[in-house]
Amino acid sequence: MDSDGKGKGKSWNTEKLGLRIGADAVAAGAAGVLVAPIITAIDRGIIENASGRNTLGKSIHASLKQMLFRPHKFFISKPFALIYTLYFGTYLTANTIDTASSTLSSTPITSTTAGTPKFLATSTSNLALCLYKDNRFTQMFGAASSSSSSRPVPLPTFALFTIRDCLTIFASFNLPPLLSPHLESRITPEVKKYVSAASAAQFITPAALQVVSTPLHLLGLDLYNREGSSVARMGRIVPAFGVGGVVNMKVRRGLLERLEG
Repeated sequence: MDSDGKGKGKSWNTEKLGLRIGADAVAAGAAGVLVAPIITAIDRGIIENASGRNTLGKSIHASLKQMLFRPHKFFISKPFALIYTLYFGTYLTANTIDTASSTLSSTPITSTTAGTPKFLATSTSNLALCLYKDNRFTQMFGAASSSSSSRPVPLPTFALFTIRDCLTIFASFNLPPLLSPHLESRITPEVKKYVSAASAAQFITPAALQVVSTPLHLLGLDLYNREGSSVARMGRIVPAFGVGGVVNMKVRRGLLERLEG
């Protein structure tokens, strides 16, 4: 590759590359600072509500009260740090993938990508950070956190969280660029004065996916907070519809075969 960023076959768009990476980091930091406070309150509320420690409303109210009246304690807390790190890392990965794509493809520096590399990179980053965050949040605010030593989060819970996060990343970073062109022709000029098709797509796809991902999230929490309940239900259902079903089927068949004979 030549010193100006050109190779024999094709050129790379390396113009102001250092500043572009800096912009990626600043944008990710701004997004993280903006969303982390409310996400911290909501995530804690969901886990405390699922564990029975508190209601969702009361938990969020307590977090918001601390945020307003004791901000120094809220913003240096471990829950806030975990949430901020999660979103900073995820957005930074997505931004740098876009920068790398525009560099290698020699496209405008503002262009974004919706390809497989971006999905794999953002999923890997988000999964690693989110699973760690969920593990710590579940131990801090789950049902077992009131005991002297919190038990580890079980593998099925991690598996459900992994599926949830893969779906969320796909809906947050890959679907919006694909949906945006379809919305462009459907949004009226009056609406476009306030929100673009790209922004609308970015709001719609992650929110719509929660219809699917929320049950996965709550099931994962349930497996932690109600340890043994699934096994107990299996022990109940096997005799009820396993043994009972087999007996019912065989006795009925035997009687009907006798009637036929």
